Amino acid sequence: MRYNFIGVDVDVITYKELFAKCEQWLQDKSARSKHVACVNVNCVVESYLNREIKEIFTKADISGPDSMPFVYWIRLITGQKCDRLYAPDIILNLCRIAVQRGYRLYLYGGAEGVPETMQQFLQSEFPGLQIVGTYSPPFRPLTPQEDALMCEQIRQANPDFIIVGLGSPKQDQWIQDHLSKIPGTIMIASGAAFDFFSNRIPQAPYWIQRSGFEWLFRLTQDPKRLWKRYTVYNFVFIWNFLLQLLRLKRFDSIRVPQNN
Repeated sequence: MRYNFIGVDVDVITYKELFAKCEQWLQDKSARSKHVACVNVNCVVESYLNREIKEIFTKADISGPDSMPFVYWIRLITGQKCDRLYAPDIILNLCRIAVQRGYRLYLYGGAEGVPETMQQFLQSEFPGLQIVGTYSPPFRPLTPQEDALMCEQIRQANPDFIIVGLGSPKQDQWIQDHLSKIPGTIMIASGAAFDFFSNRIPQAPYWIQRSGFEWLFRLTQDPKRLWKRYTVYNFVFIWNFLLQLLRLKRFDSIRVPQNN
């Protein structure tokens, strides 16, 4: 089941269902890789303003709700169980399962030194966790030759999961561009998880995460960079969502069927 938020279809899903799908997908390591996107208000508004971005989230194999207001609304309207697919929690749950089942992880993203610090943190929290490689890309686009070499290095490492932290929607675009180049993996867009797990920026306390006001906490931490996302974009979403609820404006999705 999916719910349409101003034109973006968001999956109604729990962590248990997500990891069951992951286990199913990993049965065929020769298949095209899978894309797990964590969709928040910023993603939805970016999609509303830019059709190309909308198509990125449309093509994701899972577009899970990364917003407690989304989760509360979905539960209220559908009556279905639904979890917030919050990238840091996905990663922590994944690490626990990976130790049990021998899954291999690769960390792609973050500034220089960040993925290595994140690796140290995760392996200290989860002894036995296999992180088979890290890569911190330059801020410029990779040349075709550099990209081909990077893809070959990741293929040789043979990860089951690639955690991608490039910021949204750049990370989701990168994933879509590499699903066929690096087959047999599950690529998870991780948002600010690289910065959280490397202690570059503080993570909101759990009660704030659950309250639906994590955006306000993050705004106070980095107002210069985030003011537009959490003020203008929040207003754009609320206004258009009201129009959608009142049926004064139609928001059609462009969901592309996936071979799940």
